[in-house]
Amino acid sequence: MDGLERLGIPGPRGVDRVIDVAVVIGVAIASSVPFIGRAPGEITAYGVLFTLGTVIPLLWRRRWPLAVMIVVGAAATLVSLHHRPGQYLQYGGLVAIYSLASLGRKRWHRIGLLVLILVTFPPASLLLKHNDLSEFTFTFLLPVAAFLAGSLERSHREHAAALGERAEQLERERAAETARAAAEERARVARDMHDILAHAVSLMVVQAEAGPVVVRTDPDRAERAFDAIADAGRDAMVQLRRLLGVLKAGEDRTPQPTLASLPELVAGVHFEESGVRRPVPPDTEVAIYRIVQEALTNTVKHAHAQQVAVRLNWSTDELDLSISDDGVGGDVSSGGHGLVGIRERAAACGGTAEAGPLAGGGFEVRARLPYNKGVL
Repeated sequence: MDGLERLGIPGPRGVDRVIDVAVVIGVAIASSVPFIGRAPGEITAYGVLFTLGTVIPLLWRRRWPLAVMIVVGAAATLVSLHHRPGQYLQYGGLVAIYSLASLGRKRWHRIGLLVLILVTFPPASLLLKHNDLSEFTFTFLLPVAAFLAGSLERSHREHAAALGERAEQLERERAAETARAAAEERARVARDMHDILAHAVSLMVVQAEAGPVVVRTDPDRAERAFDAIADAGRDAMVQLRRLLGVLKAGEDRTPQPTLASLPELVAGVHFEESGVRRPVPPDTEVAIYRIVQEALTNTVKHAHAQQVAVRLNWSTDELDLSISDDGVGGDVSSGGHGLVGIRERAAACGGTAEAGPLAGGGFEVRARLPYNKGVL
């Protein structure tokens, strides 16, 4: 029993059982019509038994479609030969043909059934039943139609299953690609932070070496040196906590961008800056630059925009950064590398980032980056 059945809701197997019982009841009702109004002697025990043989086995048509086809086919033949009473249509046989064409596990079973229909039905209709042309056409085409209907159902089911498997494969590939992009971006963040941390440690070393020299001759200067060591150490600890768990791959000695580099980056686009600019940690400066850079790159590559606006709003405790355009935007759910990188950079600074289409058209990337007061 699956979870749905435990809640009182039929699962897929329960629905199949209900359908099979309904089919058997429907075939039984249709097959019982020839028994109505028959004179004594026109109904025999064998006639009843053979008719039941075309109905009852249909309960197992999903589990053993070939065996059910054989049993129902044999019983239908006996009904036609015994004819006490006969059947206007072999309803059970048509259902069995449909079931084997749709649910048959082996291809040669289905091909064999089609060959059997083509070989046996014409002579049976013409020689045994002595049907005229219209009756022969109806008798012959009906089982062929049942076979084709079952084959179409099988093809539809296989196509749906193939689409489902393809969708699952694409989802796995997209998840793997997103994870890879995130790992690459974390590695880039680590490389960007290399020089920042190296600078902090170098400052601590220089001040520590100068401290003993001036501690006796210039206590005030020594105190400032030790304060500088403490500040640099605290700042380095903040950076290390943010990068905990990020693996650093390779080396990149290119000087890191700062806020001073931003005007050059946004040249040619609409740029607004509001609020009082606050001092931010070096890694946040790099993140601001890289987020704007990545968003502008995506705009050029994918958006086909005519206008682009970059806005920085400095509030009391965070920077609200947005890059918007009037282009066609993109599919945010696909998780492109650029958007993944933007989110990773914002998260590395303790912030958040989001992207999506604008209500009036266009696309916007928005990041909120907190900063600490008094960071020098």
